[in-house]
Amino acid sequence: MKNTTKLSLLGVVVLCGAAAGVWWSMGRVTTGRNDASPEKGPVAPPAQVVTLAVVQRQDVPVNLVVNGNVVSLNSVDVRPQISNLVQRVHVKEGQFVRAGETLFSLDDRADRANLDKARAQQARDEAVLADLERQYKRSQDLVAQSFIAQSAADNTLSQVQAQRALVDADRAAVQAAQVALSYDLIRSPINGRIGAVNLFAGSLAQPTVSLLTVTQLDPIAISFPVPEAQVQDLLAGVASHAKVSATVPGGRSALIGSLSFLDNTVDPQAGTVRAKALFGNKAQQLWPGQYVSTEVTLRVLKDVGVLPQAAIVNSTAGSSVYVVGADDSVQARKVAVDYSFADQAVVRGVQPGERVVVEGKQNLRPGARIRVEKPAQADTAKKDKS
Repeated sequence: MKNTTKLSLLGVVVLCGAAAGVWWSMGRVTTGRNDASPEKGPVAPPAQVVTLAVVQRQDVPVNLVVNGNVVSLNSVDVRPQISNLVQRVHVKEGQFVRAGETLFSLDDRADRANLDKARAQQARDEAVLADLERQYKRSQDLVAQSFIAQSAADNTLSQVQAQRALVDADRAAVQAAQVALSYDLIRSPINGRIGAVNLFAGSLAQPTVSLLTVTQLDPIAISFPVPEAQVQDLLAGVASHAKVSATVPGGRSALIGSLSFLDNTVDPQAGTVRAKALFGNKAQQLWPGQYVSTEVTLRVLKDVGVLPQAAIVNSTAGSSVYVVGADDSVQARKVAVDYSFADQAVVRGVQPGERVVVEGKQNLRPGARIRVEKPAQADTAKKDKS
């Protein structure tokens, strides 16, 4: 009986111990506490992953990109000054000619006859003049010997003077005939390239009909409009022959010229002023009327801070960037953007060598810590080595 009682008491003790163990385990799971380790304080937010850029110091040219058209410095529409038949065409379409080179010969037979007639008239009047001068000399001798009156000598003198005037008129007539004859040879007024020939041998040339056009190609100019706000910079550019580059559609490289002209009026409707740049064109890459993209260097900003435009945060309060400190924490700093080009910007408010956040800035707050994202190329290289 006593043994049975002892066994019953032992069973109750075992059951109570098991129940206490289960209760203790459930309490730890519910409260999430670990009595073996002390409680921790509030966890710091993780560092933001960003990409950075370093502010660079460099000289930046201020460029103006506009669309322009190629124009010739000289283009002459060749027309005859008289109506006459075309006797011969001395050039071909598309040929390059020099100033003074013969283009057309007109029928000159009538003009040569008029010149010969004028020369003959001059020779006849010069012979009459020579005879009158001899008569006047003899009359002077006779007056000295009192054989004739002085009035007779004076009459001979007036005839000599009239004949001299007539000879001068003959000489002018010869010159006029020579000028008329020169109209039968039509020469190029400039160096350039010939366009289409409109008349051929046997055709009647008239002053109202264009024979052809001669266009100068080297040097050549590009005309383009610029905003009126840039007038002062352009005036300085004309004085210093500022560099201008032009890109022809399909061209392999840009052509370099110099700013040469700025118009004296601003178009009030468009708010632009017309400018021209001069280009050498020996290779004839530029053609009159051609459309080109033109870039003018207005001035050069010396030793300025440059950073990517993606680093700039624009808001109603202005522009700012996140500057990274030595402890890898960021602070917002206001900046002023002076000039933008490509994906870069010239700014004031940061110093060359400072680091700024480019990507990942949307989740940043002043004082936040950052972790620089490693370039994808570095990760790839590690994988290749492994």
